[in-house]
Amino acid sequence: MSSDFKKVKQILLIILFTNLLVAVLKIIMGNIINSTSMTADGFHSLTDGSSNIIGLIGIHFASKPVDEEHPYGHKKFEILAGLFISVMLFLIGAKVVLEAINRLFNPVMLKITLESLLVILLTLFINVIVCFFEYRRGKKLNSQILISDSMHTRSDVYISLGVLISIICIKLGLPSVIDPIVSFVVAGFIFHTAYEIFIYNSGILVDKAVVDTETIRNIVLSFEEVKDIHKIRSRGIENDLHIDMHIMIEPNISVEASHQLIHSIEEKIRQDINSNIQLIAHLEPYKNNH
Repeated sequence: MSSDFKKVKQILLIILFTNLLVAVLKIIMGNIINSTSMTADGFHSLTDGSSNIIGLIGIHFASKPVDEEHPYGHKKFEILAGLFISVMLFLIGAKVVLEAINRLFNPVMLKITLESLLVILLTLFINVIVCFFEYRRGKKLNSQILISDSMHTRSDVYISLGVLISIICIKLGLPSVIDPIVSFVVAGFIFHTAYEIFIYNSGILVDKAVVDTETIRNIVLSFEEVKDIHKIRSRGIENDLHIDMHIMIEPNISVEASHQLIHSIEEKIRQDINSNIQLIAHLEPYKNNH
């Protein structure tokens, strides 16, 4: 396992225990004060812990080295883990909606205490710290699973704010129906986060273009030996980007000079776009028909 994968694994373990602590606090307090929104928030936090476990499994497989059957490595296991997290969130969102509907027809008075407010504030603070920490580390380590998981945790911040608003509103005299209404809002955030994670990871899995074609074209055409360029394609992730293209050059350029040209182009693209880019270029003789 590479150094970066080990760091990602350590971060996921730390956040796993943090999420479990937050989830237990919310669920216990939600049951004490009969709050579906807080309990739903707690179960959502519990899924954060589950997503950490999924992330750990994904990292285990993604960190495996290149082999004969996987010449491009196993990094897409990290993307699959992100997709699994999004599916899990869709299911949790549906569960929260069903519970909120049930509470609409079977309302229960909330028992709001100072302790419940303190729990919300504490878990909100923890989630903010976890979200920023995980996202920044995900960007630094180019880890898709950390970025996806931080997006998951980010929804907790907004959800906890919603629960806090719900409790304050009821304390101010609004009817208890506000609690299941907030649960619908909670579900909305869960669905939105699930959608974001799904779109983000599925784009990588189906080889969505990751580098602007015109940017690549301008870089390559800055070399005077290059007369034209077409069929530019890009795919991959931040730490494993692949670009291929067809480059047209004068037909009388030697193989050695052509080889050096491709290396120079690749180095220029790495400097201007991303240092992890791997370039495959198909050379074609340029024919000036004018």
